[in-house]
Amino acid sequence: MTGPGSEWLDDEAGPIVRSYALTRGRARPAAGEGFDMITIVSTAARPRSGSPGIGPEHLDILEMCVQPQPVAEIAARMRLPLVVVRVLLGDLLHHRLITATRPQQESPLSQERLLREVLHGLQAL
Repeated sequence: MTGPGSEWLDDEAGPIVRSYALTRGRARPAAGEGFDMITIVSTAARPRSGSPGIGPEHLDILEMCVQPQPVAEIAARMRLPLVVVRVLLGDLLHHRLITATRPQQESPLSQERLLREVLHGLQAL
């Protein structure tokens, strides 16, 4: 493989840069921000040119999330491990470049009602 950026790829082994290099060795998002796989991420702003700590992967996420995307979809489309994407999203949230809409927690009563309906459906079979 030749051309610009080819030094970062190996046809047989894949990307040479390891995931921890993208996150500068971090395994968790800053400030303990947690992102569920179904958290919906939307681009809120664009970074100023030369913003420190914003790399090409961050910019790819911002471009992708112009249309809201779940975290799992972002990881799949970027072909990066979920833990890496969560760290990158934490960076973007810290810089206020994205918004994250977390799934609503169901009340225990609605979960119990759903389970009863499933049980009655199974008994009817």
